[in-house]
Amino acid sequence: MANHKSAEKRARQTLKKTEQNRYYRTRVKNISKELREAVESGNQELAVAKLKVVNQSFHSYVNKGFFKKETASRKVSRLAKLVNKLSATPVSA
Repeated sequence: MANHKSAEKRARQTLKKTEQNRYYRTRVKNISKELREAVESGNQELAVAKLKVVNQSFHSYVNKGFFKKETASRKVSRLAKLVNKLSATPVSA
């Protein structure tokens, strides 16, 4: 156990941040998986709707400090490529 007041606070902060990071990591995996499943099923309308959710979520995570801006953009771009393979007309993220 921590002996100093500052170390006790840091331990509390670490627990809180760990829980938040676990939530965001799980959410990122789940919404990415939902999008991939929509693409695999061939449902373009669902895939476009899921891409919109992915884009909004990932960029909101940038504001919360979970992702860097470039990381979120890269992940959204890669998922958008999958969606664009379904149709002849490209969909922008």
